[in-house]
Amino acid sequence: MLLHGHEILPRVGSLWLEDGRVRFVPHESVDLPETALEDDEEGEPTILELGSLRFHVIKRGDRFGVRVRDATAPVLATFAGMPHFPVDPGWRLTGRLEAAAADASIEIVDITGALSGEHTPGSVAFERDGDTWRIAALAGDDDGSLWLIFGDATNGTDTYGGGRFLYTEPVQPDGSIVVDFNLAYNPPCVFSPYATCPLPPPQNKLALRIEAGEKAWHAPGAALI
Repeated sequence: MLLHGHEILPRVGSLWLEDGRVRFVPHESVDLPETALEDDEEGEPTILELGSLRFHVIKRGDRFGVRVRDATAPVLATFAGMPHFPVDPGWRLTGRLEAAAADASIEIVDITGALSGEHTPGSVAFERDGDTWRIAALAGDDDGSLWLIFGDATNGTDTYGGGRFLYTEPVQPDGSIVVDFNLAYNPPCVFSPYATCPLPPPQNKLALRIEAGEKAWHAPGAALI
């Protein structure tokens, strides 16, 4: 939680929380404007830049925080690419959207324990290994795609224990939808202990090995997450 007058970075400035809005006040020697900052809850946040640093305000429930990125972080210099399963056309599947009621929602818990109710357009159903599997979806981009937060039986060994994310292709008029698990990607929590990633809800934890998409990544010398 941001405190009244909380200093975000040494010699950069302070953040003031007033009536649910955050205001940035720079130190005298810093070439940044004093300004109200939009958080990321409703759309694009206000991003401030200073040298190699970029930072913005995030909001999770009733809590505020600051996300800082450094373009000169040592881990960027050592990053050698993301490990992934071999691309397998067999994991590009055509499923169907089982539509939910217009006011339907699912409970999503993030890695900090914060709980939120998120609107769901329904579940994506697909066939694999003779069974039907379902993943409750969230709204995706404006093109009609869906966003999936899912877990599978590779989590904690080949892939990150907290699950993975995936955007589908747009839902078609007949309700069919292409789900390409080769495009499954890691949440930000794989890369930083300061991220606030949503976790798969219980119904999205599949007893199925999805050997497609990104594998777990860890910094050189660190244990597998």
